[in-house]
Amino acid sequence: MSMTHPYTDTHEHGHEHDNDHGLRQIPAGGKKDLLIALSITILMMVAEVIGGLLSNSLALLSDAGHMLTDNLALLLSFFAMTFAALPATDRKTFGFYRLEILAAFVNGIGLVLISLYIMYHAYLRMINPQPVQGMLMLVVAVIGLVANIIGALFLFKHSHTSLNIRCAYLHIIGDALSSVGVVIGGVIILYTGWYLIDPILSIMISLVIIYGAWSLVKESVNILLESAPAHIDIDTIAAEIAKIKGVREAYHIHLWSITSGVYALSAHVLIDDQLVSNSRELNDQIRTLLSEKFKVIHSTIQLECEKCDMNPSCSLPEAVRNNR
Repeated sequence: MSMTHPYTDTHEHGHEHDNDHGLRQIPAGGKKDLLIALSITILMMVAEVIGGLLSNSLALLSDAGHMLTDNLALLLSFFAMTFAALPATDRKTFGFYRLEILAAFVNGIGLVLISLYIMYHAYLRMINPQPVQGMLMLVVAVIGLVANIIGALFLFKHSHTSLNIRCAYLHIIGDALSSVGVVIGGVIILYTGWYLIDPILSIMISLVIIYGAWSLVKESVNILLESAPAHIDIDTIAAEIAKIKGVREAYHIHLWSITSGVYALSAHVLIDDQLVSNSRELNDQIRTLLSEKFKVIHSTIQLECEKCDMNPSCSLPEAVRNNR
C-alpha cells in the first residue's frame, strides 16, 4: 500500500502534547510578581499625587499620571494572562493566548498617548513657568524611584518570555526614568531655583517612553497580522526539512506567532513514495526538528508523494487528477 497525499498533523499517532496542543502555559509566578508590582505602583501613585499637589511640580504630577496608566496597564496585563491560561475550546482552538498580545498592543498605545499628553502640558509650563518646592519634589521622587526599581526587579525575569509582561515591565521602567528625571529636577530647583527644568525633563522623559512604546506596538501588530517571527527564516526551515532522509521538498510553508514565544507552522512536505505506516517516523523527525531547532511548538504537516500531474503512474483516477 503506497502513500498518496495523506494529511498528517504533529498531534496524530499518540503524540498529544500537554497544555492545550503543546502551547506553553504562562508561568504562575509571572502573575504573582505582576500583582506585587501593581501594588507598589498604586501606593506610589497616591504618594506622587499628594506630593505633586503640595510641591506644585508638573513633573511629579505627570509621573503620577503616568503611574495611573501603568496601573491600568498592569491590571489589563493581569486579566489578559488570567484568560490566556484558560483551556482551548471547540471555538477557540488555540485558546485565549492572543489576549496577551491585544493587551500589549493597548498598553503600548496608552503609553504613547499619555506621553504626548505630558509633553503638551510641559509646553504650557515652559511658556508660563511656575515655582516648585524642590525639596518635597526631590524626596517624593527618590521614594518613587526606589519603588519602581523594586517593581521592575519582580518583572524582569519574566520580561523575556512574555510580551505582555514585557509591556508592563516597560511601563515601570518608564516610571523609573521619570523618577530619575524628577530627582534631577528637584536637585536643580533646590540649588538654582531654575523652574524651567521641570517641564524640560518631562518632555525628555516622554520622548524616551514613546521610543520604547513604539517598538512594542510594532511587535504586537506583527503578531496580530500573523507575520513570521523576525528571527526565523522560512527558506532555512525548508532547507533543513529537505535534509531529512526520505524528504524531497518542503513548500507552502506558513509560519506565525500565536503569542510571544509560541510559534506555529503549517507546510506541505514532498516525500519518497512509501508505506503509510512509515509516515509516523518521518513526521516525528520533522516535528522534532521544528521544535528543537526553531522552537516551533505547534506544527501541521501535510505529507505528499509525487504530484499527480507530474507522475503518470499515480493511482488516482484521471478525473480527480484533472481537478487538482
